[in-house]
Amino acid sequence: MTFTDKNIVENYFGLFESLNAISKLELIEKLKKSLKAESKNKEDDFYASFGAFSTEKTSDEINTALKSSRKFRTKEIKF
Repeated sequence: MTFTDKNIVENYFGLFESLNAISKLELIEKLKKSLKAESKNKEDDFYASFGAFSTEKTSDEINTALKSSRKFRTKEIKF
């Protein structure tokens, strides 16, 4: 944990210190849920980055479509 992180935690702790017990427990529950959601989202994002390209076209059809969509300039560049 960096110095800045420690400082932020201490400042938040000072704010929450004056809360009653029920409010503190509610805050703990929300922080716990946010940690679970954060780790799940990161894991889902990681696994979602893998996988096959989903299409009904064959590889030859995809290659032909890519090559035909290319645009080339015919303008001559002079130096």
